[in-house]
Amino acid sequence: MSTYADRLTALREQLRSERLDGFVVPLTDEHMSEYVGDYAQRLAWLTGFQGSAGAAVILPAEAAMFVDGRYTLQVREQVDADHYQYVKVPDTSMSDWLGEHAPEGGRIGYDPWLHTRAWVAEASKALAERGAELVPVAANPVDAIWSDRPAPSPATLSAQSDAAAGKTSAEKRAVIAEWLETRRADAVVLSALDSIAWTFNIRGEDVIHTPVALSYALVHSDGTAELFVAPEKVNDAVRQHLGNAVRVQPRDAFAPALKALSGKRVAADPERAVAAIFDLLDAGGAHVLPVRDPAVLAKALKNPAEVSGHRAAQARDAVAMVRFLRWIEEEAPKGSVTEMSAVRKLLEFRQALGVLKDTSFDTISGYGRHGAIPHYRVTEESSLLLEPGSLYLVDSGGQYEDGTTDITRVMPVGEPTAEMKDRFTRVLKGMIALTHAVFPDGTAGSQIDAFARQFLWQAGLDYPHGTGHGVGAYLSVHEGPQRIAAPNYPGGGPSEPLRAGMICSNEPGYYKAGEYGIRIENLVLIVEQEIAGAEQTMLGFETLTFVPIERTLIDPALLTPHEREWLDGYHAKVLEIVGPQVDGEDKAWLEAKCAPIV
Repeated sequence: MSTYADRLTALREQLRSERLDGFVVPLTDEHMSEYVGDYAQRLAWLTGFQGSAGAAVILPAEAAMFVDGRYTLQVREQVDADHYQYVKVPDTSMSDWLGEHAPEGGRIGYDPWLHTRAWVAEASKALAERGAELVPVAANPVDAIWSDRPAPSPATLSAQSDAAAGKTSAEKRAVIAEWLETRRADAVVLSALDSIAWTFNIRGEDVIHTPVALSYALVHSDGTAELFVAPEKVNDAVRQHLGNAVRVQPRDAFAPALKALSGKRVAADPERAVAAIFDLLDAGGAHVLPVRDPAVLAKALKNPAEVSGHRAAQARDAVAMVRFLRWIEEEAPKGSVTEMSAVRKLLEFRQALGVLKDTSFDTISGYGRHGAIPHYRVTEESSLLLEPGSLYLVDSGGQYEDGTTDITRVMPVGEPTAEMKDRFTRVLKGMIALTHAVFPDGTAGSQIDAFARQFLWQAGLDYPHGTGHGVGAYLSVHEGPQRIAAPNYPGGGPSEPLRAGMICSNEPGYYKAGEYGIRIENLVLIVEQEIAGAEQTMLGFETLTFVPIERTLIDPALLTPHEREWLDGYHAKVLEIVGPQVDGEDKAWLEAKCAPIV
């Protein structure tokens, strides 16, 4: 099946053979991961969509792709409109669409290992109003036609040092045991891969960009645990690291273990554990407590060792970024740089640091109109030449054993227009405003999202994504539960109270469809603020990312004295941190970029 049209036809034939009138194909795995292993890339294989969030519904006579505002342009470039209609969420939910389009009395299949129970209930209700039903499948029909589907990664686990983690696994499990005791629970299911990695201080190579291993875990009220993972992935060093209190079992023993918890009070996260997990617990007679995984918040509140490691990773990563931005500035105007060659060059600079483990996500390397696609993913076929006359946006990051980085910068190729400078400066003003935000402890991220948008709003402009996401400590680059996004933007909704120790991105942007994109992103640490006379605990942000912000794109006339002061102080700090790590032409370039704004 060489074309996506062939694959769509084959899937419809497979569905007919299974007496199904449709099937739902999400972009996730059995752990509800954002980034998934090659074996789970069913949506990309079927449709060609390369974004990091989306889903498809296949019916006998029609099919639809569901994406949010970040992928409105990208989906049109990658998914054939002759075969799929484009549906924007949250304007129209997948459940609502199914309720309107599913055949009367139809049987719509879904893989219970790829959906939450809440989604199953919502979709079932929508279909019931049409006389249709949602049907769980024992085996995914996409897998039946994907003849060359990759096998799951065989990579072995590694142990994270206690010094880097800041706490031992035994200490973390003891806290989880106390959490279970307060809920009179016997055990908790951990199915989110980053929660398992954090709890057991282990890392893996099974999922691109995220150092996790395909596994499940049960943590019991006495602090002991069972780790379900392919035995060949666990070497003697990891077994010794895990200790006698952690029993390693084959991954396929997980389902029987859930069914064996008869009569036990078992906690499971309804947002992160798939429907199949709840089904198995119910079938075994467990009393299920639908509560959030206890590692989620604990993992988000970085301890001093994690913060220290993150600062070190950021300072190191900045060297690669400085060398890359200088290279772009010098080479792009010559007409020899493409979006794809830029990705390779940035990876080369990061690898030259000698300690890069992986990139933290697919580098977003967008020139001109591609920069206007917030989550654009370049391919050899789509790669544009960087030519004078537009902007180049690069959003990238690295995974290092001491931290995870994520940074976006924009460089002009040739002379930027007055409009480009205006938009860039408004984005910068928003980033500075959010950097300076001071707010009471427990403020939701949604409450401060507008700080970053206000200067764009004043010009009747906006951007179609949230302003900030959480970031892990040598873990997921998009880590919950914290985020900075109002409910009406992708990633928005009920928002977690912000707490000291959380790391977030600060990344406002602007995108002119078909022409150019702008985004400026730094990572920030939430810290307590010392305020004389304060009557409550107040929080603010400490900047962690130190890489020059392109001065030729700034219109100084739009900056207030306070904003100029921040920018000059920021660049002075960049020079202080990065300057000693570079020399020669790199240092001269850095000094020029960090000079005070005039």
